Amino acid sequence: MFVILVYDVNVKRVVKVLKTARKYLHWVQNSVLEGEISKANFHKLKAELRSIINDEEDSVIIYVFRSLQYSSREIMGIEKGGQDIFL
Repeated sequence: MFVILVYDVNVKRVVKVLKTARKYLHWVQNSVLEGEISKANFHKLKAELRSIINDEEDSVIIYVFRSLQYSSREIMGIEKGGQDIFL
């Protein structure tokens, strides 16, 4: 499966969330990661993030795609993060 993960967390937890997510996904832009991930690793990622975030202050949104057949990516301005993954 392919996922896009976006997060908005307290500054105290930003580094932990980013380091955890980068174990499984590619950094694309501030607070945005994406990539192919197995179901097992997807469950691991979510469990690790649950142990870091505070449900009262933080937000993590994960978009899950079964297929990228009809997807495309358009970048306006500078390209940040990992340039090795294209939709």
